[in-house]
Amino acid sequence: MASTTLFWIFSIISLLSACMVVSLSNAVYSVLFLIIVFCNTASILLLLGAEFLSFLFLIVYVGAIAVLFLFVVMMLNVKIDGVKINYSTIFLIGVFISIILFIQVWAALQLSFETYANINVSLPSSGFLAVTSWILEKNIPSNTESIGLILYTSYSLIFIMCAFILLLAMIGSIVLTMNQRAGIKQQQISLQLYRNQNKIIRFLDFRKI
Repeated sequence: MASTTLFWIFSIISLLSACMVVSLSNAVYSVLFLIIVFCNTASILLLLGAEFLSFLFLIVYVGAIAVLFLFVVMMLNVKIDGVKINYSTIFLIGVFISIILFIQVWAALQLSFETYANINVSLPSSGFLAVTSWILEKNIPSNTESIGLILYTSYSLIFIMCAFILLLAMIGSIVLTMNQRAGIKQQQISLQLYRNQNKIIRFLDFRKI
């Protein structure tokens, strides 16, 4: 009962925060409410037993992407101007995106879990996944252990290829930023440190009026 109450609390806070994200005119406040949405979504995933996705939300989205958004918005110092916005066009786009999301959610709810019958997961009679009790599953391997076992055994080659691709992307970005063009004046720190101060300081005598 307590888990169900927490689930509804986190869900309501997530919906309200999501509405605040798209309705506020201040970009800084929108990013802060976006962080609240991510935190509540991570809490919901933790209640449902998907602890790997929950911690992934906290580390990647809250710890990196949302903080990056907040840093960029505060650095840009976006100000509200007097530009008129055509709300009818925005409303139509919002309705179109909402219909697509509704169809996706409806299609996901229509899926059958019969293909996963061999997995030792007890589903209630309603067909929806129940809230996980962490006390009863303390001796069962977690999702993180299962994902790590599959990732480093069956999909180890793909994992190594992804690591090499990320390494090449990092090296390529470093090479592109270190491209030195000719004709650009650059500082020579060694010459500046070892220069003779007698040749660079000159005293001038001013006439007294």
